[in-house]
Amino acid sequence: DWVIAVGNPVGLDNTVTLGIVSSLNRSSAEVGIPEKRLNFIQTDAAINPGNSGGPLVNEFGQVVGINTAIRANAEGIGFAIPIDRAKDITQQL
Repeated sequence: DWVIAVGNPVGLDNTVTLGIVSSLNRSSAEVGIPEKRLNFIQTDAAINPGNSGGPLVNEFGQVVGINTAIRANAEGIGFAIPIDRAKDITQQL
């Protein structure tokens, strides 16, 4: 599926990058943060410093995730918290 990562990387307002979803259920251990118990959406849409917290949007304009992390030892691999999980977390706050 096609996705767009929206954010403000390195202070560049209103930046969007296009990519595809590579995995819908990547574990936090696979992402490199084993102390968390959370699954992520993996995408090759660029998620750069400043994009964290921005939406990951599908081709229909629906928010499917919250841009969260990248792998420091890899290029073109980004991760987002699935929107349903983000909604659950906000209810707990």
